[in-house]
Amino acid sequence: MTLGSCLFLTVLNIGLLSFVTRGIPIGTAYAVWTGLGAVGVVAAGIILHQDPLTVRRVVFTALIVCGVIGLKLES
Repeated sequence: MTLGSCLFLTVLNIGLLSFVTRGIPIGTAYAVWTGLGAVGVVAAGIILHQDPLTVRRVVFTALIVCGVIGLKLES
């Protein structure tokens, strides 16, 4: 990935975060943003870098997803 594409994706990411804060509280938006980012990094590590796929890893990742869903339903 080039520096230009990284910068573009960073600006896009921040822009989308600021867009969604118009409809939900900033705390919820940030929690969803970081939570889904963490889940994405775990998935990428498992798929691209052969990180171990353990029961604990799946359970804790599922807890992140449940927390994100709960926050979204609460807002």
